[in-house]
Amino acid sequence: MQKQYRYLGFIGAMFVTILLLSNLLSSAKIIDLNISIGPIPLIFDAGTLVFPISYIFGDILTEVYGYKASRRVIWSGFLAMVLMGLFVWLAGILPGESTWETYAGQSAYDAILGGISGLIIASLIAYLAGEFSNSYVLARMKIATKGKWLPLRTIGSTLVGQAVDTIAFIGVATVLGVFHPDQFVGLVITNYIFKVGIEVVMTPVTVFIINRLKKAEHEDFYDYDTQFNPFRVDN
Repeated sequence: MQKQYRYLGFIGAMFVTILLLSNLLSSAKIIDLNISIGPIPLIFDAGTLVFPISYIFGDILTEVYGYKASRRVIWSGFLAMVLMGLFVWLAGILPGESTWETYAGQSAYDAILGGISGLIIASLIAYLAGEFSNSYVLARMKIATKGKWLPLRTIGSTLVGQAVDTIAFIGVATVLGVFHPDQFVGLVITNYIFKVGIEVVMTPVTVFIINRLKKAEHEDFYDYDTQFNPFRVDN
């Protein structure tokens, strides 16, 4: 029988919520702190404020419950983003009510949410590549270190996962016209620094939650016999 966990469902739900929120904010606003690293301005899409938290949840899922459990949650997030993109697009093509048109209007909807379909496509590609890279590296590092040096493992897996995610997301979104090509380098550098920075700052919290969950769930999974193919649908 498959083991039942008390908090796996809650963590999975929070993970998916963060993904959807990050895509919504990414479409809504580009933030400029008026700070530069040399000639590169520190600009980032607003989704960057919350998206790094998904990697914290990804670390928790893999470290406590294993790669297989993390894989199921990652695919749940993928389907949730597909549904979000579909219904945002559907709402956009349906005719607007006359009063709504006077104070908001289709142009405002298109300006804020019109680019979300492109963001969803970019996010889906980057999300799968980044999250699975993060989960794979963390699971492998756990075996290699025999469960030691948890902070280094969470940060190390994030360095890889966020690099893959950031380059893929900004690259695809730029090709699809969501971001201007002139913003590419600045967005990649700023997003990567910001995301990894959040992971580093939040590491004590991540480690605390992981240790508490291991005790509460009586689980500390090692992926010795795991098939790491991200497209497997079985257990």
